[in-house]
Amino acid sequence: MKLWATLYSVTWIVFVEFLLGTWPNPPVFVPYLHLVLGFGIVLLTYNSYRRLKGTAVPARLKRIARATYGISIFMVFLGLLLWFGVGSGWAFLFPGFTVFRLLLFLHIVNAIAIITQAAALALAYDMWEDREYEKGSTPGEVPAMPRPQP
Repeated sequence: MKLWATLYSVTWIVFVEFLLGTWPNPPVFVPYLHLVLGFGIVLLTYNSYRRLKGTAVPARLKRIARATYGISIFMVFLGLLLWFGVGSGWAFLFPGFTVFRLLLFLHIVNAIAIITQAAALALAYDMWEDREYEKGSTPGEVPAMPRPQP
């Protein structure tokens, strides 16, 4: 898969993960699919990071790729804690709020971070690859999309 496609696919897979995670009363296969896609995100973010590291892209993009990979590792850790129901009986701060709910909140916040970072990375890499940073545009003008080079 081309690097730009890998970068964009992370964004779309995380979006599908959001849909699976918010499915009310899901069929039995949905949690397993969520788990498999979660591990897939780790593999894709690692692949993206390693491949970007070997290019001449700006350093910021390499740092974003590394951070996205790191967040995805943390997500697996949180996801496994949630999978096994860790903290579901431990009240935290006030009645009705459990450690499990805190872990779920952190899982969601980190998922939002991953989709945001992945989208920014894919777009920035795509623009860098097409050399769109080299030329500006006239204020008030929205230029047509450049034609792809074969």
